[in-house]
Amino acid sequence: MNKIISCEFNIDSGCVEICFSDGSILAIDCAAVENGIETTMNGRSELDWLVYNAPLDYAKLVLSGELNGYLKRVSGPYSGISWES
Repeated sequence: MNKIISCEFNIDSGCVEICFSDGSILAIDCAAVENGIETTMNGRSELDWLVYNAPLDYAKLVLSGELNGYLKRVSGPYSGISWES
């Protein structure tokens, strides 16, 4: 696996962009990802914080499929997110 050189949120494209040592770039379209999950205003705020302050952590959650689980853990039982799934 190639080494990650940088990971940042590109506000112009709305993507988290990961640059690798071999010159390849992985762009995660945040709007597409977030439109595909059920969330609340608190969940959206958490996602915004991650994108701007910890884009690599955001990317790891998206790529591992753990974004919904993460939101359930941080949003609390009154978030409006179903706890049964």
